[in-house]
Amino acid sequence: MIKKADVVIIGGGITGTAILYELAKYDLKAVLVEAEPELAAGTTKANSAILHAGFDAPTGSLKARMNVAGNARYHELQKELDLDIRWSGSYVAALDEEQEQVLQELLVRGRANGVPGLKIIDGNTMRREEPNVSPEIRAALWAPTAGICWPFGLATAFAENAVINGAEVIRDCAVTDILVADGVVRGVQTEAGYIAADYVINAAGVHADDVSRMAGDTSFTICPRKGEYILFDKTAQKDLVYSPIFPTPTKMGKGILVCATTHGNVFVGPNAQDLEVGEKDDTAVTIAGMDDILEKARRLVPKLPVGASITEFAGVRAVSDTGDFVLGPSRTVRGLIQAAGIQSPGLTSAPAIADYIVTPLVTARGIRRKANYKKGRPAQPCFRLLSTAEQQARIAKDSRYGRVICRCETITEGEIVDAIRRPVGARTVDGVKRRTRAGMGRCQGGFCGPRVTEILARELHIPVTKVRKEMRASYMFYDKQTQSGGKA
Repeated sequence: MIKKADVVIIGGGITGTAILYELAKYDLKAVLVEAEPELAAGTTKANSAILHAGFDAPTGSLKARMNVAGNARYHELQKELDLDIRWSGSYVAALDEEQEQVLQELLVRGRANGVPGLKIIDGNTMRREEPNVSPEIRAALWAPTAGICWPFGLATAFAENAVINGAEVIRDCAVTDILVADGVVRGVQTEAGYIAADYVINAAGVHADDVSRMAGDTSFTICPRKGEYILFDKTAQKDLVYSPIFPTPTKMGKGILVCATTHGNVFVGPNAQDLEVGEKDDTAVTIAGMDDILEKARRLVPKLPVGASITEFAGVRAVSDTGDFVLGPSRTVRGLIQAAGIQSPGLTSAPAIADYIVTPLVTARGIRRKANYKKGRPAQPCFRLLSTAEQQARIAKDSRYGRVICRCETITEGEIVDAIRRPVGARTVDGVKRRTRAGMGRCQGGFCGPRVTEILARELHIPVTKVRKEMRASYMFYDKQTQSGGKA
């Protein structure tokens, strides 16, 4: 493969896909390269899924500016891209007088950051809205512009729209080098070949410093910080909480919270564990971590449905040693643009980061917007939420919608096939899961997993031994005759 592009984006998380979405509006060739077979396979798929209001970051910081602007932008994008967002508002709870003082500080900072509608309420007022929170909560900061979302769905929506508008996404393809001559970027070398480019945008998450060093820029280091979570079955206590409930923050982060998801589950987490630089891909969960999460979450919501826990997971945050996002042109390599150090509130900030990165680039080169730009993306109706008449009509058109594959979530074969065939479609079992919820129920894929695997193999025209769970080497089956699986 030898390609020519105007811009290459390295990294297919929420930041990289948002930048690709913004670039696809202009008359240029944009290519996104992602090492894993699925987009959003790193921090984007394992975070708290909260669209923060913007009161936490220091006033004037990139984090504060991007957060507030990104939150507003999602309000605009929700209908256009059919984004799974619920504008629930959020609370920061105080359990003692010292924490109440922190609420006052957050209120002042939030107003300075431009966050609308912030106010401090007493504990009884909060409990009228959230009756399951602790009676020990004395006061709370209420942020009405906060929300919860499906992060994987947001990243996928950005990528789908970009591809519809001519951008290209290359997955399962690691970047091995960035070619620089006379201090200027010339292109990137990937496992699949060379891509010549005028600009390289580094959106590689926890590996952004490694990517930057490929080009010769050593100006920052990513210090990985792991956060563990516990997810409860959505049938356990559906109305446990409506809005995200935060403790007062510390220097390690926003703290262990209790939150609902847009799909109706409840989760608790994350804790914060600083890792060594060489442990960037450590997403293992621990017994000590689970105990820590439950202990602290019960301070906010005492009666957690622990017996209904269906999975535990962890994500690694890309904490920059600069203390802020690292955004904009490299100071040492012309054509290298950094979008690094994107920890919380990175999910919320993504659309604003994209604008911050793209606008100067297209303005400097005089690149015009596409005259034939297409808004939106193909519809993806959820079968179980359709009316009986709509379901019958869909089955009449395609009988696969009449075959339920995932019983826990009532997901049909038609929905799974659509997820595979969509722009930037599913390529793994977890890719199907995150697009359709097949495997996200109580049995966690115990019943539907083999059928999803068969459908993937059929639709992708590959043997079952080459179907992966999620990541590059996550092959699940081997051939009995050859005793080999995966790429062997």
